[in-house]
Order: sequence, then structure tokens, then C-alpha cells
Amino acid sequence: MEMQAKEPRGGKRSRMSGGTTAARVVARKEVERERRQHMKVLCAKLFSLIPKEHLSNTNTVTQLGSLDEAASYIKKLKERIDELHNRRNSAQAMVAARGASGASTPTTTPTTSGGKGSTEGEKHWEASAPVVEVRQHDDTSMDVVLVCSTERPIMLHQVITILEEEGAEVVNANHSVAGHQIFYTIHSRAFSSRIGIDVSSVSERLRALV
Repeated sequence: MEMQAKEPRGGKRSRMSGGTTAARVVARKEVERERRQHMKVLCAKLFSLIPKEHLSNTNTVTQLGSLDEAASYIKKLKERIDELHNRRNSAQAMVAARGASGASTPTTTPTTSGGKGSTEGEKHWEASAPVVEVRQHDDTSMDVVLVCSTERPIMLHQVITILEEEGAEVVNANHSVAGHQIFYTIHSRAFSSRIGIDVSSVSERLRALV
């Protein structure tokens, strides 16, 4: 009569424990796969937001490469914002200094019997009338020329704020004074080449400002 070998005590429990461990390993691998896929999608979205002109490599890049490109672009934007803030503060200080020096004090031209003083006053008023000229070179760049009287100077930081709100990035700004007039020349470009700059809106808001 053959005797059936008994299963070692604890064998069934070992098989159950091994199956549970394998299931956990599979679950962790699935979670990790989903996490990597989610990160890949997020990196692709982030990379798509970077303007092409700011990319150092327009070919297919790795996930790590797209993160490096995004970090570099964000750093450039931060530096540009700091530069614009400094320019705005300098413009505010310049306007404040001009006001403190008495540049805003109006002058009076005496009137002669022949009406010459009145005519000169009218010519001075016409020459001092504010001028706004917006020149668009293409969809991504624009020049703004402003002419105003020294008696009523334009707040340059307000002009820069309007340009930034309309999607323009100020590249450089210059001003000069000739007689009773101040000439401003501002060159700017679009923050995003895909969006561009609404020149009509810029012109309308600047005319309302002056």
C-alpha cells in the first residue's frame, strides 16, 4: 500500500505570499509606467509653449532636453522682466526729476499790438501738440514714435505698460529733447510670434494716454 507524501507544513502559505508579492511588483510597475507617461505628456505641452526662435535645437529632443529648453527660456524671461522693471523705474525717476526741476512750469508769450506774440503762441501750441505714430514692420515687430511738449511730458512707464499688456516686449527705448519738445522712440517685438501684436489697439490706447 503506497503512502501519499504529505505537503510540507507552510508550503501553501509560501505560495500565497509569493503570489501577493508578485502582484505588488506588477502594480508598482504599472503605477511607474503611468507616471512616466504623464510626465512625458506634461513635458510635451511645456515644450510646445516655447517660441521656436528661442529654441537652441528645433529637432526632436529628449524629455530631459525639453526641460532644459524650458528652464533656459524661463530664465531669459526673468532677466528680461528685471531689465524692463529697471527701465521703468529709471523712467519714473527721470520724469520725477524733470518735474522737480520746474520743467512743467508753463511759459507765457507776451502779446504785442501787432498780434505777433499771439501768432508765436499758436505756433508753439501747434508744435507742442502730442504726436503718436505706430509703425509695424511685420507681425512680430513694431516701432512707436511719441512727440510731446516739455510742459506736458508723457509718462514713459505708462507707455511701456500699455505695450506689455498688448503683448509687446520692449527691446530698446530712446528719448531726446529739442526746444520745447520731447521725442520718444520705442522699438518692441511680440512676446509670442504666433499671437503677434494688435497694432490698432496699441495706437488707440496710446492716443488716449496722451
